[in-house]
Amino acid sequence: MSTRTKIVIGGVAVGLLLWPLIGFWMSLLVIVGVPAVAYLALDPGQRRRLRRVSRKELGR
Repeated sequence: MSTRTKIVIGGVAVGLLLWPLIGFWMSLLVIVGVPAVAYLALDPGQRRRLRRVSRKELGR
């Protein structure tokens, strides 16, 4: 299983666990908002490196 698949499965699991506790829209906000805030917290160099890695341009 790839890393991206594991992240997607984890996100779905978190969403299903949060749904009955805080409601659908709040759990959706958490699932979408947390990665967005984490990405925006990176400096420009880290964002470039993350985009390169996600495009499989590791330079090995």
